[in-house]
Amino acid sequence: QVQLVESGGGSVQAGGSLRLSCAVSRYTYRLYSLGWFRQAPGKEREVVAALAAGDGSTYYAAAGKGRVTITRDNNKNNLYLQKNSLRPEDAAVYYCGSTDWVRGRIATMESEYAYWGQGTQVTVSS
Repeated sequence: QVQLVESGGGSVQAGGSLRLSCAVSRYTYRLYSLGWFRQAPGKEREVVAALAAGDGSTYYAAAGKGRVTITRDNNKNNLYLQKNSLRPEDAAVYYCGSTDWVRGRIATMESEYAYWGQGTQVTVSS
């Protein structure tokens, strides 16, 4: 069974930083594209960043470019999202996700993802 467990959310002031972590089932981690999404109240879930399983190439949504870094730790099967210079509009529930069929490229669409973590809340105060 595929499991993803996020941690690291919280409340920060604008301009601050957070590092989100996601523990991923070993089988999924090594084969399929992984990503971070977020969903603010009243809005659809949107991609923040994603990476390919093989070469680890990355994709960043325009809203976070230059402020966001997605990385992974192959020894721990963990996926990370470093967010710097946080803005109030970054407040949302952040989810890590895994596809179950996308290999060899980066999956950036929500519809490509089959599994999700429970989500972690990020609050940014101005």
